[in-house]
Amino acid sequence: MTAQLYSDADEAVAGIQDGSTVLVGGFGMAGMPVALIDALIRQGADDLTVVSNNAGNGDTGLAALLAKGRVRKVICSFPRQADSWVFDGLYRKGKIELEVVPQGTLAERLRAAGAGIGAFFCPTGAGTLLAEGKEVREINGHPHVLEYPINGDFALISAHRADRMGNLVYRKTARNFGPVMATAAATVIVQVREIVETGSIDPETVVTPSVYVDRVVKVADHI
Repeated sequence: MTAQLYSDADEAVAGIQDGSTVLVGGFGMAGMPVALIDALIRQGADDLTVVSNNAGNGDTGLAALLAKGRVRKVICSFPRQADSWVFDGLYRKGKIELEVVPQGTLAERLRAAGAGIGAFFCPTGAGTLLAEGKEVREINGHPHVLEYPINGDFALISAHRADRMGNLVYRKTARNFGPVMATAAATVIVQVREIVETGSIDPETVVTPSVYVDRVVKVADHI
């Protein structure tokens, strides 16, 4: 399996349709695929559902996409931080939908999508507003909430290095949601700092194998 290599980010995000569910890697700005998001803004896809850990930081990256009014719904764990004013303003005006998912549950729902798991029971959120409308079952004496996988049409992620096949290596905490999102989307688009020849990366250090990667673009600078 060999990923397709692109010369610029605009080519890499071509074909993302209106109404798509887009998984966006990053923990705050660490590992945020800013170049791909900027290209998506230029590309013009609208009515998107975005799945990410945060709902944008400051005015760049995901926050910039939200500011353009291109996102219909955000599924995330941390919609409000001190610098999430773009999302906060849109939400208070009723211009965007929100689904809050606890962080561990978010990661597991993405992992379930990649692993082909139909649904799973999780104790997190039981007895809270997050469990409203969901099936709850007692397991080992404790309430568990039924959760379903999150599948993406596209995933935009950032990695440190790729070889020409698309095998990926991440840099420290920028790894975060990238690997699990790469398994959960139909089309995986990756921005990297460098592309090396196949065989240059020690197989023991590969985190995301090329079988999960569809498109790779080298960008000059990114988080």
